[in-house]
Amino acid sequence: MERWSSNIGFILASIGAAVGIGNIWRFSAVLGQNGGGAYLVPYFIAVFVFALPLMILEITMGRQFRADVVGAFRKVRPEFRVIGWLLCAIVFLILSYYLVITGWTVAYTFFSATGSNVVFSGFTGTYLPVIFAVFSVVVTGIIVSIGVQKGIERISVILIPVCIVILVILALFSTTLPGFGEALTYLLTPDFSVLLHADIWAAAFGQAFFSLSVGEGILLTYGSYMAKDQKIPSAALIITVADIGIALLAGVVIFPIVFSYGLSPAIGAELAFTTLPIAFSLMPAGQIFAVAFFAVLFFAALTSSVSMLEVCVAAIEEAAGWARRKTTLVVTGLLLVATMFPALSYSAMKLSFLGLPVLDLMDETVGSLGLHVAALLLAVAFTWFLKEDLFSAYLGGPTRLNRLLFLLCKYLIPVGLLVTIVSQLVNGMEGAASSFIPGTREIGAILQVEGVFLVAFIVLILWTIARKPME
Repeated sequence: MERWSSNIGFILASIGAAVGIGNIWRFSAVLGQNGGGAYLVPYFIAVFVFALPLMILEITMGRQFRADVVGAFRKVRPEFRVIGWLLCAIVFLILSYYLVITGWTVAYTFFSATGSNVVFSGFTGTYLPVIFAVFSVVVTGIIVSIGVQKGIERISVILIPVCIVILVILALFSTTLPGFGEALTYLLTPDFSVLLHADIWAAAFGQAFFSLSVGEGILLTYGSYMAKDQKIPSAALIITVADIGIALLAGVVIFPIVFSYGLSPAIGAELAFTTLPIAFSLMPAGQIFAVAFFAVLFFAALTSSVSMLEVCVAAIEEAAGWARRKTTLVVTGLLLVATMFPALSYSAMKLSFLGLPVLDLMDETVGSLGLHVAALLLAVAFTWFLKEDLFSAYLGGPTRLNRLLFLLCKYLIPVGLLVTIVSQLVNGMEGAASSFIPGTREIGAILQVEGVFLVAFIVLILWTIARKPME
């Protein structure tokens, strides 16, 4: 099995997995729709009390078992390999439509560079989204096929610092805009009355888990490549702080533009591809700003796409006994086919299911509910079926911190995830607040029916497992 060349390589690759479209503009869109600065309160709670401990658990299990996501679950119990494959399936489906959106970022980088004023509806009224989606799939596949060190680590070491530098430059430019003061007040001043609304907590939990790539098997896979002597809690904290910092930095870039040009901070998913291009066209040096902004979106999306594909490639490579390049070729080919469905739903074909674009349907079911289900299964499998002293030993010995982390992952985090899942099933999704897609509609009824069957399937799996005596 390959290894990261250094500790910093693992950290930057993990930051690359965590930092994606969700940080650069989805965070700002969700924050704008959920009370501005007040949203940061539940978001920080979700990150540091729920997502960070689960991240430490996931990385620890990966490093200890030195296995892909399926192999790690199998080492806990042979029957658990089905959960590993379920996580792979969820990640694969998310990746299939995430790459479509990655293609949009490539397209708008190109449009900005050439000075083309292409509205989003005009873009999706052609077959260009399909072409750019294919490009994103191919580039992602090539990087993964090269290997852990020469492909994934190298691209992360280059692109993550580049993203941070560009965002800092854009943020400094945003300080010169007339709406900077108002934007900063909006971003940092909380309206605590909104904390009584359940929606803001659901949005915060969804954003925290998606943004940090927790519970998807990504960090478990990346953890299997790390050195034994690296301190996991400190590495996880660095990844988390970097992820939050980049999200806030993106807010400092975006909201001054919003307030300077009379845009609505609560416009949500339409912000990136519909509204901001209009603002860029009115700004001094707007073309340069636009190219830099969409390039950052693409770089961030690419590192996240690579991490998701690696989960599937690593699992199938181990199960089939194939070489990395052959495995990547096969999985990328399957991914190319799967990506066509969401890509065609935002093209001239307008492919839909029950009147809804396929991409919307996938984003609000697999991309929202599926992530929480995956995180729940991971937390339960690695705490309820492994002893606490083993977890502490994997982290370097029994300490109060290790005990606290284990108890959070065993009790509080599963309960929080279960409440979130039930809330989604009962109330439906929070619509555009949880979506990547401009102008998306809620699909509550469909989600509830599909979700009930999914939860029933999970309960059946857990019941079957629980019937066997623990070792």
